[in-house]
Amino acid sequence: MWPAYRWLVVGTVCVGAFLGQLDASIAGLVLPTLQQVFAAPIDSVEWVSIAYLLTLAALVVPLGRLADLLGRKMLYSWGFVVFIAGSALCGVAPTLAWLITFRVVQAVGAAMLQANSVAIITAAVPRRALGRAIGVQGAAQAVGLSIGPSVGGLLIDTLGWQWVFFVNLPVGAVVFAVIWRALPRGRPSAEAPRIDYLGATVLVAALVPILVGLTNKQSASWGDPSVGGLIALGLVIAAVFVWIESRAIDPIVPLELFRNRSFTISVIAMFVASMAFFAPIVFLPRWFQVVGGASATQSGYQILALLGGLILSAILSGQLVARTGRYKPLALGASVVLAIGLFLLSNLRADTPLPLLWSWMFVTGIGVGPIFSVFTLVVQGAVPLRQIGTATSNLTLFQQVGGSVGLAAAGTVFGSRLVEELPRQLAASSLPPQIVASFSASGAGSLNRLTGVGDLGQAILAGAPVTTRAQLEPFVPDIVGAIHRAFSLATASTFDFGIVAALVAVVMVVFLREAPMRGPVREEATAAPPSPDRQPSPLAGEAGK
Repeated sequence: MWPAYRWLVVGTVCVGAFLGQLDASIAGLVLPTLQQVFAAPIDSVEWVSIAYLLTLAALVVPLGRLADLLGRKMLYSWGFVVFIAGSALCGVAPTLAWLITFRVVQAVGAAMLQANSVAIITAAVPRRALGRAIGVQGAAQAVGLSIGPSVGGLLIDTLGWQWVFFVNLPVGAVVFAVIWRALPRGRPSAEAPRIDYLGATVLVAALVPILVGLTNKQSASWGDPSVGGLIALGLVIAAVFVWIESRAIDPIVPLELFRNRSFTISVIAMFVASMAFFAPIVFLPRWFQVVGGASATQSGYQILALLGGLILSAILSGQLVARTGRYKPLALGASVVLAIGLFLLSNLRADTPLPLLWSWMFVTGIGVGPIFSVFTLVVQGAVPLRQIGTATSNLTLFQQVGGSVGLAAAGTVFGSRLVEELPRQLAASSLPPQIVASFSASGAGSLNRLTGVGDLGQAILAGAPVTTRAQLEPFVPDIVGAIHRAFSLATASTFDFGIVAALVAVVMVVFLREAPMRGPVREEATAAPPSPDRQPSPLAGEAGK
């Protein structure tokens, strides 16, 4: 059995991972409400989500490196303080600009949590339990990402949009108190830390334009300066970052990590798998609302099949790796199952029976679960102990960036396919030519309105001139059916992109070399919680080792 304090360590770290990912996905559901509350255009309101994701992706690597140098308890504890404070400020934000600013503060705290979670578990639990602990942590992270839409919908429908952020306060406060008691006091390295401030700054400067450009791709072409121009600028700055890191004495991203074959393959595989995973998480709840007529809360419940498969496979995969020491067959099988699940989802249609759709989602979840835990185990066993924080935070960085890239690409595919399919489905419905022509000429804004939540038939009539509503009303059921078919085909097309990404992950895993799994810094199966006054902590910074 694990000592009680180790259960507390793993439990609190899992809650931190859960909350960080929950807020990465929960805000997307509140955007329509915020658009009404602040009377702002949707492209401005979207920055409530974009600012959080950008900050999280940009800071997770520098903060992981900082924890290697300064110790983990301090950074992890302060991460909860910043996250709770940012959540409280978001709930009382008087304007949209202040809300976006407070989301950045919240993301700084989330980055401090994610940058340290795996390294804390690695140092705290014995070898025989490490696989199970990492599997549970990966499941908590994936669950937070997956149930964001359902939690957000429930809070919006019952308590109001502010509670999307206020819900973090009681949970975070309790967990912070447990952390302060359970985690042994960290001891930073005896050497003065040398922090690569220049490298950290340039890394952020490179990531921001790349991610913003990819996000803008949903509403502009690749040749637009807001898309291609920003991405090109980010790539140029990234090249400068590599040059700086190659000459830094203590780089924020040690380039020698990428000479490690297991680390590099794991990073690439996690990147492409995250690209594949974000489409079902974002577009399936929306499909349930638009086509299935579900409420925000109900649409979140509808993806529980995906969530169930994910939790089951994530926990079991960690245990299998811990018992057998083998991870390559599991990583390979998970990537193949993910590709199969996404292929099944690509057959989604407006009349797809729900039990069949739930089975497809379960298969997809089975494929996703091991990816969140196995590659973390591979990385933590493949790098020197002093670089575990840096390596795992790099893995998290590529997971976040991969999700952002996948979401941007899926959004582009969805919008393009919807514009193509809507006239085609309308024409196949035997509607009068003038009705088909009017909807075919609709702009993106009109399409967004017609594919929103609520009573679609009433929305169509409300948008028509008063003099034509009586003539249009008999055709509304056929119009709604055509829109639902077009929306379903557009949603299904987003999974095609994920299939390709999952197959790339399969190819990468084929070249992965299996090595013996390494245990934590030290192993004490029955020890009591270490006293900070009697001995140094295994969670202290490893820079001086």
